[in-house]
Amino acid sequence: MDILNKVRNYREEEKQLTWEGTFSDYLDVLKQRPEVAQTAHSRIYNMIKSSGLTERDGQRMYDFFGEEIFGLEDAIERLVEEYLHPAAKRLDVRKRVLLLMGPVSGGKSTIVTMLKRGLEKFSRTDDGAVYAIKGCPMHEDPLHLIPQHLREDFAGEYGIRIEGSLSPLNTMRLEKEYGGRIEDVEVERIFFSEDKRVGIGTFTPSDPKSQDIADLTGSIDFSTIAEFGSESDPRAYRFDGELNKANRGMMEFQEMLKCDEKFLWHLLSLTQEGNFKAGRFALISADELIVAHTNETEYRSFISNKKNEALHSRIIVMPIPYNLRVSQEERIYEKMIKESDMAHVHIAPHALRVAAIFSILTRLEDSKKQGIDNVKKMRLYDGESVEGYNQIDVDELKMEFSDEGMHGIDPRYVINRISSTIIRKEVPAINALDVLRSLKDGLDQHPSISQEDKEKYMNYIAVARREYDEIAKKEIQKAFVYSYEESAKTLMDNYLDNVEAFCNKNKIRDPLTGEEMNPDEKLMRSIEEQIGISENAKKAFREEILIRISAYARKGKRFDYNSHERLREAIQKKLFADLKDVVKITTSSKTPDESQLKKINEVVVRLIDEYGYNSISANELLRYVGSLLNR
Repeated sequence: MDILNKVRNYREEEKQLTWEGTFSDYLDVLKQRPEVAQTAHSRIYNMIKSSGLTERDGQRMYDFFGEEIFGLEDAIERLVEEYLHPAAKRLDVRKRVLLLMGPVSGGKSTIVTMLKRGLEKFSRTDDGAVYAIKGCPMHEDPLHLIPQHLREDFAGEYGIRIEGSLSPLNTMRLEKEYGGRIEDVEVERIFFSEDKRVGIGTFTPSDPKSQDIADLTGSIDFSTIAEFGSESDPRAYRFDGELNKANRGMMEFQEMLKCDEKFLWHLLSLTQEGNFKAGRFALISADELIVAHTNETEYRSFISNKKNEALHSRIIVMPIPYNLRVSQEERIYEKMIKESDMAHVHIAPHALRVAAIFSILTRLEDSKKQGIDNVKKMRLYDGESVEGYNQIDVDELKMEFSDEGMHGIDPRYVINRISSTIIRKEVPAINALDVLRSLKDGLDQHPSISQEDKEKYMNYIAVARREYDEIAKKEIQKAFVYSYEESAKTLMDNYLDNVEAFCNKNKIRDPLTGEEMNPDEKLMRSIEEQIGISENAKKAFREEILIRISAYARKGKRFDYNSHERLREAIQKKLFADLKDVVKITTSSKTPDESQLKKINEVVVRLIDEYGYNSISANELLRYVGSLLNR
């Protein structure tokens, strides 16, 4: 009943939004809200902008795309600010076909689908309201009724520029139904709908020999010719092509570059001149965003063909590469899993992360910058701090290869392999090792992977495995050390107090007895040795830490556990070294004694309650880390 009530409410809402009146009434609406007369490009741009902007992991993202598109912030910003924004201002870029170009499963179709669904919703709001001549199959802009010789006067009075001419059908209707009285022409509010073919169209090429241009521009209705007497009578024409129906909104042109030339010329005429030819009529005006998508191979083939040279300058190519950020790749997998029938399966923490690490590594180009390997590059791209590098280095890395992200493993491959893992194991839980194993097995079955790429990808799986080994050990370490963060912070604070005293040649005061003591050299060295700081290098390292603390203080920031990557690593290793023997004995004992069993149970409970494991994946993690420590 809840669903039926919502359906009824939706119907009622649509009734309340419905508006009908004369052209004279419509002009009153424009007096109050001139933005109603916006162009298709402007409407799409305002729809996206009105959703707002959010800072996400250090990058701006339009909220309109926020929950569907991940890791494509730069590409989306280019799309909005370099194409839609100037197009909304009537600059020349609106006279181009927008071509989204990128690898398979990179998000091109998702972007287009979101624009379509967004337009449907936006047309039901006050800001996105669309009005059309009632009964027009092309939902024509009522302002086309204003004669050409009066449009300058209209712009002066209303501040609205009019583009386009009245269609042949409405020209005839104006004379026959309204006696030329434009003020009496009926106008209605329309709501975009792809299903009802109102303001949103989709064109898919088929066999070039059998596909008719009428699919784009409409066709003659031969059953009415006897009634109206001529093929050039607009009443004898079906204005039902995709270009007709998408007027005022947008049309998606699928597989555009595989299409016959005659279809492309119609598109280019529409985008360049704002009109297209249909039947035996004068040019028909239309206002719509034409968006197509293709992959890089097809695009390269298209531009290499001399016959297509005239089309190149009339297409704006917007690259849509793969995401290059591990954290965002995880979100892509999470979204795809939620949309599937395997959402009930427990996927252990970090299982998707190691898959994401593998995927991102396959998409990165080898940098020529000294000291930068792909693992460091991956971390920098994901916003992690890497000692010795800053945001300027990240920007330079991104500029090094213009086509980075156009190749590599696609998200669908990873999800397919995860699905295979679930089916093969037939248990309600999978872990990172299961996923890596499945990714490795699947490389032999992947049709487009060369032997050279396969060898590289096998190496990336090994890298992802090493990354997971470190993650797994730290996870167990945290689970064994109750309040791990607190322990790490206490150890670091203690270290910093001693470093400060050492560098300033001061004593340190015992917090319990108040007694003054020399800095604890043994403590400092036990931490520094974890990251290979030699006896000769210790002084320089400690002074560098002190300088970093001072720099933070000058900026009004607090130096904390995450402020220095190498020190953080040293603290983590020190904590783990202190605990290693306990973990090793506890996790690897075949017949644990009572105290060991109690500790194991406590750790399992903590892994389940605080870290997101279930009993199966928690015990698998314990066994795995035990085997790592015993090697």
